Amino acid sequence: MNIPSPNKPLLKSCRFLAVICVLILPLQTVIASEAKLGKFFGAIPSEKPEWFKDSFLAFEEDVAEAAAGGKRVMLYFHQDGCPYCARLIEENFSDPDLKAFILKNFDGVSLNMWGDREVVSVGGRDFTEKTFAAALKVQYTPTLVFLDEKGKTVLRLNGYYPPQDFRAALDYVAQKHETRLSFSQYRLEQLAAAGGKLFDEDFYLEQQDLAKLIASTDRPLAVYFESANCLQCETMHQRILRDKATRKLVTQASNVQFDVASDQPLTTPAGKKLTARQWAQELGISYAPSLVFFDRQGNEVMRIGAFIKTFHFQSVYAYVLEQAYLEEPEFQRYISARADHIRESGFDTDIWGYESFHD
Repeated sequence: MNIPSPNKPLLKSCRFLAVICVLILPLQTVIASEAKLGKFFGAIPSEKPEWFKDSFLAFEEDVAEAAAGGKRVMLYFHQDGCPYCARLIEENFSDPDLKAFILKNFDGVSLNMWGDREVVSVGGRDFTEKTFAAALKVQYTPTLVFLDEKGKTVLRLNGYYPPQDFRAALDYVAQKHETRLSFSQYRLEQLAAAGGKLFDEDFYLEQQDLAKLIASTDRPLAVYFESANCLQCETMHQRILRDKATRKLVTQASNVQFDVASDQPLTTPAGKKLTARQWAQELGISYAPSLVFFDRQGNEVMRIGAFIKTFHFQSVYAYVLEQAYLEEPEFQRYISARADHIRESGFDTDIWGYESFHD
């Protein structure tokens, strides 16, 4: 699976979170509420489906057993209390048609991204669950990694995909479409079929030369890839981007929007001249809406490429704006510290709502 060496867990300072609080809360309010601990909402417990494989986490054996049965391996990374994991189980894994399709075509193997069970990867390298997740740079849960008959990764889903999008991913892997086109090409063909206009925002910049844009400001760049007649795009605009605290963060970056199906010409942060669709394909965009973030030097530093709600959307922006990735490479540790900091300031935190409690 081309696994890099595992990184040792790093306990980093959360000093960068101080600025986040200033973005959201008046200073006098923070001081006045120091003694009151805010409430925490949104954690949802879940259990892996009983029909998942009882694996010893020796992946060469898992791959061989799956291949012998005409199946492929699906690795499922989760964590305790993850509401997106709970939705995957409740809406996707519990759907009769999806469940039947998965049972026919895949062996599911569950891994706790903070777990200590021993893992033997393809190639015989030893890990624990958490060092294996760190080696794969798992930033979101759920993360699903699909392996072919040789143990090679053929598709990875970073975050929760709603049922229709999830079925497209399952079809792609089960039918072995990776032999003829990338998942991004496969999905962009589907997304391009929808006609109509995109949702607009007053903070979107009318700038197609992104290299020039980055050079002209000290702000990070957020590129929104969207499609027409996209329900999840509508939800992002009507729910997440209407939130006041979210907009305070969003408007501190340079934001541009492109239609993933468009032939609109642009210049990438690296200076390449492409169409929006060509660039989306080059970046591996397979979900709408997707956001790709670039630093002041034009390097990609983070992305959102799956279903997400307000707290995590805000947290990605804060992570990029404060360049927290330079100190804390594990995004899940960052958002946990961010939630604690907001609560210590006396404000409630809801990781599964659309309206923030602290605007």
